[in-house]
Amino acid sequence: MGLFDSIREMLGTRAEADAASDADPEDLFGMSTAYITMATELGYSSTGDAALCFSGVDSTDFADAVREVEDILHAGSEETGTDFDLREDDHGYQWVVLHDDDPEDLVTSIHFAADTFIERDYGSRLLAAVFGFSNDDRTAYWIYSFRRGAYYPFVPRSGQERDDALEFKLESNLDGELDIENDKQYWYPLWPSSRGTHPWE
Repeated sequence: MGLFDSIREMLGTRAEADAASDADPEDLFGMSTAYITMATELGYSSTGDAALCFSGVDSTDFADAVREVEDILHAGSEETGTDFDLREDDHGYQWVVLHDDDPEDLVTSIHFAADTFIERDYGSRLLAAVFGFSNDDRTAYWIYSFRRGAYYPFVPRSGQERDDALEFKLESNLDGELDIENDKQYWYPLWPSSRGTHPWE
């Protein structure tokens, strides 16, 4: 089993089997206040990016569900100005990637997309929602695992290493504001394909 197969297992079937609580798209709204805490207490502002990661199904009905998500986001973009695109990364994950300078709009759009998949009975295909933050020299992410119903921090460093100290600091500052995953074996990394890019690139 390869590295990314192992990550998929933790992100998907293993996490589902060991689920601590049911995922709830309403949990995503916790990020609305977390953005403020990240900026005021930690000096990390939104990158203007967020993404919804899911595992596709080769079926006409699932393709229709994806088109419905696109239609909803198109309609919403006329009011919020949120840009989005759909893509597949090098590891086989599919992503709805959103761009907006207003963090509130990113949270709302991610919620709409996730809720649409759930209403179409494809909630089991949802893997993670990812929210990007940065300061002068570091990018950090908060990741919501749909299979675990909880958030965890991910701070990549060069050479596919993690900044454990900063991840624990983020956990300490946001604990109570976000429902954070207690079992750190589920703080799995979502490595980007190349250095200096986001996990969905």
